[in-house]
Amino acid sequence: MQMLKTLLKQLKEYKMASIVTPLFMIGEVICEMLIPVYMGFIVDRGIYAGDVSYIVSTGGRMVIIALLGLFCGIGGGVFGAKASAGLAKNVRQAMNDSIQKYSFSNIDKFSPSSLVTRMTTDVTNIQNAYQMILRTAVRAPMSMIVAMCLSYMLSPRIASIYLIAVIVLGVVMFFMMRSANRYFQKVFEKYDSLNESVQENVSAIRAVKAFVREDYEISRFQKAANNIYLMFVKAELKLAGNMPIAQATIYTVILLISWTGAHLIVGSELTTGALMSLLTYCMNILMSLMMLSMVFVMISMSSASARRIVEVIEEKPDIVNPEHPVMEIPDGRVQFDHVWFAYNKNSAEPVLKDINLDIHSGESIGIIGATGSSKSSMVNLISRLYDVTQGSVKVGGIDVRDYDVKALRDAVSVVLQNNVLFTGTIYENLRWGNPDATDEECQEACRMACADEFIDRMPEGYNTMITQGGTNVSGGQKQRLCIARALLKKPKVLILDDSTSACDTTTDAKIRKSFREDIPGATKLIISQRVSSVQDCDRIIVLNEGQIDGFDTHEALLESNAIYRDIYDSQTGLGNDAADFDAKE
Repeated sequence: MQMLKTLLKQLKEYKMASIVTPLFMIGEVICEMLIPVYMGFIVDRGIYAGDVSYIVSTGGRMVIIALLGLFCGIGGGVFGAKASAGLAKNVRQAMNDSIQKYSFSNIDKFSPSSLVTRMTTDVTNIQNAYQMILRTAVRAPMSMIVAMCLSYMLSPRIASIYLIAVIVLGVVMFFMMRSANRYFQKVFEKYDSLNESVQENVSAIRAVKAFVREDYEISRFQKAANNIYLMFVKAELKLAGNMPIAQATIYTVILLISWTGAHLIVGSELTTGALMSLLTYCMNILMSLMMLSMVFVMISMSSASARRIVEVIEEKPDIVNPEHPVMEIPDGRVQFDHVWFAYNKNSAEPVLKDINLDIHSGESIGIIGATGSSKSSMVNLISRLYDVTQGSVKVGGIDVRDYDVKALRDAVSVVLQNNVLFTGTIYENLRWGNPDATDEECQEACRMACADEFIDRMPEGYNTMITQGGTNVSGGQKQRLCIARALLKKPKVLILDDSTSACDTTTDAKIRKSFREDIPGATKLIISQRVSSVQDCDRIIVLNEGQIDGFDTHEALLESNAIYRDIYDSQTGLGNDAADFDAKE
């Protein structure tokens, strides 16, 4: 019930269309049911009596009723399409709005391919089901009820045959659809795997080509597509008897009505016109029952989609603003006070263990450590991309959980490890950092990030179009554009998460030099695998398996920290030289 309420909330401006559509369908049914009555009148009172004027006048009424029914049918179709398409639009918007509010921990619960399936295939199922509910689910039962009532008025004995047939057919269809429903619920999970295969193949097409893995990707896609095929076949097999059983029932009922009706006509208990009307109602009732069965099939399919959609809409963000958020960040001081962190609260082993740090505003801090030492996890807590499990992280002396999230992230600018550019010009990409930035401010940020060197060589300069994902720029160029974008925020804390790894050492040095000279007041946290990128920082954090192993200057760490010294020796070649010297000795 809660799931239905959540979806119906998305009707919004399409409520009136949703109300009008069933009214049109009821009007169409009434018109449709009146025509057989007039047909019977024409036969009994016009043709047998030879009354041509009665035939003409009654025929005229039938034409008017038919046109009115046509108008109602068109109205139901137009407003039904408007209501269902509008619901689909609003549901997609609600899902997108919800996703935009997610924290990283919320996003981790859903794979990108699953979210794509939910916003496309699942929403389309809801749209089709809603249109059928507004039109067919109203028309079919209404048609059955009216036809049944009129049939009882004409002949209770024959109408009883309808009633028995409806009950038998309804029970059979119920069990068939119940059996098929569990397969429809599973099939959309298979769509996730299919979309995942397509997404990974397309986004990593260069790697696929480079490693000649086309055949593997083809077989992987075929497997995912075949799984969907098999699941649909199983579901359809359960429903395969639907049409034959319905047709057999219809023909049986027609024979019974014809046989019973003939006896009643002979006994003068029924007229020929009334029998014609009853046969028409028979077809109408049983066809309506078949239509209703298709509605139930569509609802069965869409119920699984509805659950998946509501999961996305009702997912509560783990990170929300406090009741009275702090809007101003005083300075760039960063403190970690006994911080513990785990991505999953039920994890046996935390990612970060008892981190204690006090970083002064304006300091340049290097962060180094082996792969998997949780360097990125630590800095993600500063901009509150994740919340700590225990302890607190403070910026400007205030717990990050007390800040307005937008204000905090505007003040703590992060260049993530996986750099992303969007389709648009270089100017448009840069202004993600500051929508109101002038051309001069964009160009100054690019100068600081050493991005102006390659932008000036492009034919259209800053108006050069960036393709989706930034595929028309190199890795180093992409990194420098992302750094420039972050600088446009004029942050109090700037975090570079291995964001110069694709740049040469000369460019890396130029970027760090511009930071020292142009943004001396901003606290700079630089994660890098290269000692050369952090050795001139004020202090350097050495992380090892989620714990701080050292925090000091480059020179002091060389003297006192074995891990840092090993990294330095391996990168400068001193370790190899010493080994060679020992061998010679």
